[in-house]
Amino acid sequence: MKNEMTLEFTAVSENESFARVTVAAFVAQLDPTMDELTEIKTVVSEAVTNAIIHGYNNQADGKVYIKAELIDGAVNLTIRDEGVGIENLEEARQPLFTTKPELERSGMGFTIMENFVDHVDVYTALGQGTTVYLTKHLSKSKALCN
Repeated sequence: MKNEMTLEFTAVSENESFARVTVAAFVAQLDPTMDELTEIKTVVSEAVTNAIIHGYNNQADGKVYIKAELIDGAVNLTIRDEGVGIENLEEARQPLFTTKPELERSGMGFTIMENFVDHVDVYTALGQGTTVYLTKHLSKSKALCN
């Protein structure tokens, strides 16, 4: 059985915590472990922060879109922006790489995502935005999503 939700919000940093808490509340119905829930909240934070800071250059001139799906004990997340896109995706996915060193960014966003979920896909186009697809299989989740 599939259960899903969508969110759309203004790309401002204050909405990052809203996104992570909302996704966590939705995922909670699968009875994840505390570690799994923390990991899901962390990857949502990383992806949303990337969209706000890098996609929209912290200008609050766009929207961030999240779709969460619960399917057979797995969580599928799609986090999308319509910002500037990523010029060099391979470089951006390297640990410690950042285009915003003046903001004291760690450059670990994609690395964290890759370590906390089972699958990460990133699609980007300059001037059109970036979409991050994340899949996490939960260890003891209920098979039914009611």
